Amino acid sequence: MANDGVGHLTNGFVFCVIGLWHLFNNIKLHALNPKTYTSLIWFPTSKIKHLELYLIMVGSSISFTMELFNLPALDPDGTIPSTYLRHFEHSFIAFAFFVYAIFAILLDKLAPPAHYGLTILVGAVAFAVELLLFHLHSTDHMGIEGHYHWLLTLVMFTTLGTTLLSINYSKSFLISFVRSLSLLFQGIWFINIGFVLWTPGLIPRGCFMSMEDGRFVARCHDKKALERAKALANIQFSYYLVGLLGLAVTIYLIMVKLHLGNVEYQSLTKLYEKDDDDDDGVEAQKRLDPVGKI
Repeated sequence: MANDGVGHLTNGFVFCVIGLWHLFNNIKLHALNPKTYTSLIWFPTSKIKHLELYLIMVGSSISFTMELFNLPALDPDGTIPSTYLRHFEHSFIAFAFFVYAIFAILLDKLAPPAHYGLTILVGAVAFAVELLLFHLHSTDHMGIEGHYHWLLTLVMFTTLGTTLLSINYSKSFLISFVRSLSLLFQGIWFINIGFVLWTPGLIPRGCFMSMEDGRFVARCHDKKALERAKALANIQFSYYLVGLLGLAVTIYLIMVKLHLGNVEYQSLTKLYEKDDDDDDGVEAQKRLDPVGKI
């Protein structure tokens, strides 16, 4: 498998882990707090609160470093070689997610009044950078490789859109559900691209791997082979979409059945009634607060 394929597999694995983590936690949070549910863009853990954000920082740092280490010396005039612009684009995507993780931690620790909306906004900017640099990639994506990446940008657009909608619609479970699903779908499609386009035995019939500008590129012998390969990509995309949706809804039904029966509902009046202990009101607020540790 070519280096580009390995890179897609690595990124796909990271998105799959984060997507599954968000999917399970969003469903659990909604099952336990269906009336007071508030979506989260990241989820704390019981032992290390910011573990998810630390992992994003580590993964982004590794990706950023690997991309820059692939760079040769600059051209004699001090400019970046054109054939290596893609490494700068990939590294900046990693840098954008690193910045998001840093500010998410700072906003959580300092807890300013607008920390919830600002955290989501910073995350949305990272997804916007990812979408922009993939959509306007310097690498030639006109053939079958371009079609696979165009389908990927559809998923990225969904992630960006649902993230922005979460700023004003934080109570909507369906928006956070779709966002989690799109993160998982990004991971699955990254992995699929890595295998299909950079594994000789899996390239569609009539297509081949060609070495161009120092990298392997998937090419097709003629227009008929290209159209067939694009049709296969569309079928794969549809198959993963329907299968992933079915899996997510099944997980939702199972988790709701497990958790919903354990929830006890009380009126707001009773929860906020204070007795002689001044701390009762505080405890009631904690019970209502959906932003708890997972």
